[in-house]
Amino acid sequence: MKKTQFAELWTQEGEVLQGQPWTAYPRPHLQREEWLNLNGEWEFTVCDGADLPDRYERRIRVPFPPESLLSGIHETFAENTYLFYRRSFILPEGFQKDRVLLHFGAVDQIAAVYLNGRRIGEHIGGYQHFTFDITDYLQAVNVLVVRVEDHLSSRILPYGKQCRKRGGMWYTPVSGIWQTVWLESVPREYIESLHIETGTDFAQFHTQRLEGLVTIQTPEGMVEVPLKNGTARVELKTPRLWSPEDPYLYRCIIRAGEDVVSTYFALRTLEIREVEGISRLCLNGKPYFFHGLLDQGYWSDGLFTPACPECYAKDILEMKALGFNTLRKHIKVEPEQFYYDCDRLGMIVFQDFVNNGDYSFLRDTALPTVGLKRLGDKYLHRDSKARSAFLVHLEETVEQLRHHPCVCYWTIFNEGWGQFDSTAAYRHLKTLDPTRFVDSASGWFTGGESDVESDHVYFKPFRSRKTKKPLVLSEFGGYALKIEGHAFNPAKEYGYRHFEDRESFEKAFLELYEKEIVPAIPEGLCAAVYTQVSDVEDETNGLVTYDRKVTKVNQEVMRKLAKKLKL
Repeated sequence: MKKTQFAELWTQEGEVLQGQPWTAYPRPHLQREEWLNLNGEWEFTVCDGADLPDRYERRIRVPFPPESLLSGIHETFAENTYLFYRRSFILPEGFQKDRVLLHFGAVDQIAAVYLNGRRIGEHIGGYQHFTFDITDYLQAVNVLVVRVEDHLSSRILPYGKQCRKRGGMWYTPVSGIWQTVWLESVPREYIESLHIETGTDFAQFHTQRLEGLVTIQTPEGMVEVPLKNGTARVELKTPRLWSPEDPYLYRCIIRAGEDVVSTYFALRTLEIREVEGISRLCLNGKPYFFHGLLDQGYWSDGLFTPACPECYAKDILEMKALGFNTLRKHIKVEPEQFYYDCDRLGMIVFQDFVNNGDYSFLRDTALPTVGLKRLGDKYLHRDSKARSAFLVHLEETVEQLRHHPCVCYWTIFNEGWGQFDSTAAYRHLKTLDPTRFVDSASGWFTGGESDVESDHVYFKPFRSRKTKKPLVLSEFGGYALKIEGHAFNPAKEYGYRHFEDRESFEKAFLELYEKEIVPAIPEGLCAAVYTQVSDVEDETNGLVTYDRKVTKVNQEVMRKLAKKLKL
């Protein structure tokens, strides 16, 4: 077992985390008043075998992964070990209405769950939420045990940028519970899921066959529409469209029998139009330039999980203050709090699916960097189990994030990692969600069907070119500046061009945009995603440091630049 080298605790008060962590309601798009948060201190142990242990030697703070400082464990573990979590709980008086549901935000990678000595189920996959109905297992005092396996399988299960031998662009692996664990009680008939279809002037609600009433708060006042056979539709005479400049959300209450939930939706459209002979990405019927940053979603103290939910809003508002309107969530699916904050604060999300399959430096980095980017992918990564696992993850991610208006763009494959038959994947994704832009292959190995032409440029100047599809510069820049006292690794740093001080860094950053990005916009460039929001471990190419304590560029200068990056 090995401890990581560096971390900085961050809370709103700038102090060490105290009390129960992550008390925010974990499912903002389908919220009930009564719920029970199981975050906090759990018993914890690590075993070589899968049998439930008799003793738990340690304590861990949930929902922080055990590799993180905030967990209280701060260690990495051998591949063939099992992590065991245990805690007891008593339901508050009057809490149980009829059924009791146990929710997990995410557990990486394979979770087996036991309640009062009985196995209630298993979940495979590290980025999706899952639920068990535990009503029939409850007692006066309840003992909950979670057994976790994390083999960090690069061949089968999605793993992202986790690596047992971290360094460079590969990061400390994460295992175990890393999102909120919680309970809620529901009536026998309840709203199990909700899908809201929207256009420029309507919203249509879909759930299972229930009767009830939907109340919508609009700028003109409250509107009520009946829920019949699980469907309700509202027409809005003076619609207010969502955008980063005006992130208006329509708040709603749905009553169905004894169940009452709050939710929200937004009105916005995404389409591709030809404007003056150029194919453009359009938001709400107008060409829009997506001024973006790569966002890895790593934190110096919590790795996958920031110290508190407010950290997301802090990052989003900081990037908005610098003039950005888009974050590319890179090879990670976040807790819903992140997407809700992007919805309400006005930040577009380009969402990656999390890759699996093997990575080859020669095939996936070296050869494409020197120009070999036309490689047929139909027969790449032919392992049927790996392909199936990726597509399952894709489907689950679409369903999990479908509700969020901030998510405007899906990235299926990134730089060849695990890439296979992108045309088939594109067509499948379009059947699941025809409403968003799809980038089949971000970076290279293009040739299949895609909504955009997607380039990565790090080692040479970017030059716009004529394309039949909208042109997206989905990664570029990566300029590195290490700030003394705020670096993960004092001995090493990783980036694509290195600077010694903030003045030279900012000057080069501005020149990059002035010379390469600004001139490319009238020629057809529709989006540009700079690498990246923050430093991550060895990488020092963020606009803020890994501990989020130093911003490397001037806010006023950045906002002046952003004004030039509009259509």
